[in-house]
Amino acid sequence: MRDSRPVSGPRRSAEHGSLPDFCNLPMMFALLVIATLTATTMWLASDSRRDWNSYSIGILFATWLALVIGLVLCALRSLLQRLPGKMPYVGTWLVIMPIVAGASMVAHEFNDALQLQLVQSNLGIFVRDNVAVAALLGAGMLRYFYVLAQWQARLAAVTQAQVEALQARIRPHFLFNSMNTVAALIRIDPAAAERTVEDLSELFRAALGQHDTGDGTLGDELALVERYLAIEQLRLGARLHVRRELDDLPADFPLPRLLLQPLVENAVRHGVQPLREGGDVTLRGQRDGKGVRIEICNPLPVTPPEAGNGHGLDSVRQRVAYRYGPLAKVQAGPQGDRFVVLMQLPGPSS
Repeated sequence: MRDSRPVSGPRRSAEHGSLPDFCNLPMMFALLVIATLTATTMWLASDSRRDWNSYSIGILFATWLALVIGLVLCALRSLLQRLPGKMPYVGTWLVIMPIVAGASMVAHEFNDALQLQLVQSNLGIFVRDNVAVAALLGAGMLRYFYVLAQWQARLAAVTQAQVEALQARIRPHFLFNSMNTVAALIRIDPAAAERTVEDLSELFRAALGQHDTGDGTLGDELALVERYLAIEQLRLGARLHVRRELDDLPADFPLPRLLLQPLVENAVRHGVQPLREGGDVTLRGQRDGKGVRIEICNPLPVTPPEAGNGHGLDSVRQRVAYRYGPLAKVQAGPQGDRFVVLMQLPGPSS
């Protein structure tokens, strides 16, 4: 059956050649820096007499031109974005050319009218040279933006695939273990068996019953973790002890779905389950400025963990880096006789 759901997210962005947001301040600043560097390079490469007067006028012209280009592209971005395939970038490049030509004509006329003698060449050569420089520089800059957009789209697709892989991995694990627990409890504790089925149902509904792979909240993720722990508590019994120090965490903090659950699952499966006497898992969290700091601790097993123990942790690292950038940290490793995962996530930018 054909999937009739609308295309969204990274796939849509890749198909439509998502342009950078020329309206935001970092982009405007980048355009001004590029213009300044270009004017400086041309001034240094010139064979004519170099003086600070011509340099300052050149910088003024280049930055003014960059500002005009940025404002025009900001106003036209929504129209250019509607073009198919790579045409938004081609359209942007074509918009830049007449702006540079017109600005060069105006600058040349001012130079002649005020007799500044800063431009030695005639009008045609001056406009031609400026348009040629803008064409080459604009093509290189737009090519960079295009490659960057494609890389971000691929990274977003990989992130979505990792969420789906985690979902696929969580299904058989919970299904087999939980059904075995239910089967064992039906005769000796029907009420507990019923609660397990309800927890399992709620867990699947929360984790797998939605196609949106965008952000959820920290409160939702902690609720998902509690569903998982409730099932594992019935399976492992007194061997599993959970300590929670999470009261200081903001429940509405934006968090990608299925981010904490794989870490808690690793702590139980590879830290507590292999120990005959069991052990305790500690969940600790607190505010860290506008962000949060979350720590998950479990005992270190005597024997080496089974292969594949790091899959969930690697996935979490990649997803955190993609979602929160370089300010976020995910650190994991043994500390004494404990294995500790520390996650520091910055708050949303204002």
